Amino acid sequence: MPTRKPSAHNDIHDHVALLMKSAGQRYTTKRKDIVGAMVTLGQPAGIPELLRLVDDLPQSSLYRNLTVLQDAGVVARVMSSQDGGLYELAEHITGHHHHLLCSQCGVVKDVVVPDALEHDLDTTLAKLAKREGFALDRHRLDLIGRCASCQ
Repeated sequence: MPTRKPSAHNDIHDHVALLMKSAGQRYTTKRKDIVGAMVTLGQPAGIPELLRLVDDLPQSSLYRNLTVLQDAGVVARVMSSQDGGLYELAEHITGHHHHLLCSQCGVVKDVVVPDALEHDLDTTLAKLAKREGFALDRHRLDLIGRCASCQ
């Protein structure tokens, strides 16, 4: 699996514009603002964080736009204990990574596993999938525990 890609702001917007066009959707100014907020944050974000960073966007519009971005493969929803979940740019945009989830406060942190360990994970998970008669396309790994603040 590849490691996290560089996040050149313009390159991301160009890539997202192509994804949106392929999905038959427009890449509106507000959608650009949402993607820009996600780039700025650099980690999974909840609705409150996104609303603070995107000017003049009602919560209902944010949800609608996130759904469109998710359907176009731009945004992924991340498991979280927070109501409404968290959102981040899809891995094919930012690069493969995993998450550390705090079961106490709900914070989610991205973590990139060293290439050698990622290779071992891929090999082990492919063997497990094959044993179960499952065709593995990719994997996600979420580590659930308590962050430094909650220990």
